[in-house]
Amino acid sequence: MQFEFATATRIVFGRGKLRELPELVRPFGHTALVLTGDSPRARTAAEPLLRSLQDTGIQTIHRTVHGEPTVDSVRGPYPSVNMVIAFGGGSVLDAGKAIAALMTNDGDPLDYVEVIGRGRPLQQPPKPFIAIPTTAGTGSEVTRNAVLGAPQHRVKVSLRSALMLPRLALLDPDVCVVTPACGLDALTQLIEPFVSRKANPMTDALCREGMRRVRKSLRAAIDGDADARAEMALAAMWSGMALANAGLGAVHGFAGPLGGMYNAPHGALCAALLSAVWEINERAVRERAGNTDLPVRFAEVRALIGDPGSWPRDLSIPGLRAFGVRTEDFPIIVEKARAASSMKGNPVELTDTELHEILRRAW
Repeated sequence: MQFEFATATRIVFGRGKLRELPELVRPFGHTALVLTGDSPRARTAAEPLLRSLQDTGIQTIHRTVHGEPTVDSVRGPYPSVNMVIAFGGGSVLDAGKAIAALMTNDGDPLDYVEVIGRGRPLQQPPKPFIAIPTTAGTGSEVTRNAVLGAPQHRVKVSLRSALMLPRLALLDPDVCVVTPACGLDALTQLIEPFVSRKANPMTDALCREGMRRVRKSLRAAIDGDADARAEMALAAMWSGMALANAGLGAVHGFAGPLGGMYNAPHGALCAALLSAVWEINERAVRERAGNTDLPVRFAEVRALIGDPGSWPRDLSIPGLRAFGVRTEDFPIIVEKARAASSMKGNPVELTDTELHEILRRAW
């Protein structure tokens, strides 16, 4: 039994904990780049945070993130600050993670990103990065990569390094919104690492407990129940820990290329793909899992949450066609998905025929 497990340096969790932010970040210095979403709701939510930092003597430079970050949008120049604080959904957190890394490592983002770039390793630790999620879904507050769009290549790629793990992840369920797509993104990120080829005892424990909490709390959290939102914030964080250490699978293998080709929201794509990927993987495991524990793991997922394929249907998740996905693009989608890093964790290698079948079922 051998494995490695890494996560954020420090995690602070609890309702009302956002008020403690100034004291928590004081050891990092007196100047901060604060990133938030650019919607009116996001700007309004960020005002108390910015005031609390300024009232305690921390100078802030506030920048907004429009949509999902891209290779171009995280390019410098960067302000001279001691730390980067990201307050928002997964897109804002990924933008902050990338910017903090590029502040201390010379060159262009393309020097470091996977697939379309040079994939060079980071040489220097990023600026201290503080992640404060406002959605319970991506788990980006405890992962070591930033997903960036590359519109000219019609793909999403990762800037990835163990050095990019946040120095502080602050989770306050009072500011975490739960939507059907976010919740199913978290659920997918608990299922895929559990059945991944790279699963280990640490990630197994997180996934099992996370799936139990999603089953108990997702629907109530969507309706705004405060206790259920706390449960989902915890489950989403665990999903991030699990994926960062055990990898993902075909849902995310498809979601990256689809998001890059159609500029569709990541969580919604994962939700749309979950049923089809589960069904095809379950069949493939029955047929050719060999002498592994995969059939037992798939049965355990069903025991923990019921039929995973039923969740998107019960929550009225639209199919891929709702995001402009075209059937004539299926061959190029399959080609890109097969090359995606997430596909390497899928429990069994899927054939092109099976990958096309996933797209047809999810469409």
